[in-house]
Amino acid sequence: MNEIYQDYLSSSIIKKIDNISLRAKLVVEGFIIGLHKSPYHGFSVEFSEHRPYGFGDEIKHIDWKLLAKTDKLYIKQFEEETNLKSYILFDKSLSMSYSSDNSISKFEYAKTLSACLSYLMIRQQDAVGLTTFDDKIDVSIKPKSKTSHLNILLSTLHHSKVKGETEISPILHSLAESIKKRGLIILISDLMDNPKDVINGLRHFRYKGHEIIIFHILDAKEISFDFNQITNFIDLENNENLKTDPRHIRSAYKKAFKEFCNIYQSECSQNNIDYVQINTSDSLDKTLIEYLIKRSRLI
Repeated sequence: MNEIYQDYLSSSIIKKIDNISLRAKLVVEGFIIGLHKSPYHGFSVEFSEHRPYGFGDEIKHIDWKLLAKTDKLYIKQFEEETNLKSYILFDKSLSMSYSSDNSISKFEYAKTLSACLSYLMIRQQDAVGLTTFDDKIDVSIKPKSKTSHLNILLSTLHHSKVKGETEISPILHSLAESIKKRGLIILISDLMDNPKDVINGLRHFRYKGHEIIIFHILDAKEISFDFNQITNFIDLENNENLKTDPRHIRSAYKKAFKEFCNIYQSECSQNNIDYVQINTSDSLDKTLIEYLIKRSRLI
């Protein structure tokens, strides 16, 4: 990938860019340039409104101009065949504010990811909506594909602040009932809630016929528990604290954390839900590739 643009995919650079619109533009445009030079070049980020001609397709739908340019037969697809409605569900509860070692917080990483996906989807002429929530829905914006709609989404993300406790399940059930047209549900969260309750909420979406992809946002130290001195651990949502030597509890923590993540991985697999665990030290190309993989299955 082009080294200049690769820099903009790193969390350390993202953290330094305050303007969410600029963040999204730099990351997505850099990603697209790199994509054409990577093993993933088979994914078309334009998702042109064409598909290869196949047996049984009507000749009247062949794009003859494209045939002249490419020497290949493609069929023009109608808007309802190509345009996807996506719904980004963005967790802004207080637990998302955590960051270790002066790294980018889960909240800022998730905010940037939401902005990048919005930018990319509207660039693809897909409709995208946004719901921000903690223990209740804060803002809910219906999906649209117009370029002007992107400004609304980015402005909403820019002004989002962490607050409230994590309570994902009621939000999912409520939205599953209110979203009538089937589409792609993108949940971006640290999932710091009862996994069984969250999975039940996601099953509600699956019952309604939606596709789902989860980006599980975690800080590096939440995964490794790499603390080496007496530490005061504070619950960001209820202010409970525990001061201890982390070396005494590391083994138990890592076992519990692994079980926590395994529940999500296993249950998502059983329910045909795409689960992607993201470390905030990861560059954003990983998450964007995962989205494109999912998107390509829906065309």
